[in-house]
Amino acid sequence: MPVEFIQNNILLIIIAAVSGVMLCWPGLFSTGRMLSAQQATQRINHDDAEIIDVRDAQEFAGGHLPGARNIPLKELAGKIAELTAMKEKPLILVCASGTRSGRACALLKKQGFADACCLQGGVPAWERAGLPMIREQGT
Repeated sequence: MPVEFIQNNILLIIIAAVSGVMLCWPGLFSTGRMLSAQQATQRINHDDAEIIDVRDAQEFAGGHLPGARNIPLKELAGKIAELTAMKEKPLILVCASGTRSGRACALLKKQGFADACCLQGGVPAWERAGLPMIREQGT
């Protein structure tokens, strides 16, 4: 009976398995805690969290969170020494979706930055929440 069920429903079983993997996918590559836009706002306001935007300079110029510091992911490893003064501060890493900030968070945690978190959904989630953005003139 179980073998017959599997044979008759193999397509549904495959779809369910793929859906499960896709739901878990973001968590597989990020060791950082994910914060919603509201949680990030609370950390910024109450815990004086620093915001590090790991998008490239052009993306950053197109719009970023107030007070964010732009350190593109490809440059982050070389700038760890500059960030050591922030080792004990809460850090919120931001990108366009959460993928690059997840990698940045993992890198910083390996370097001893214990309170590094990622903005879930990235800058678009921040904007959808109606929170302020800084846009440089001409973009």
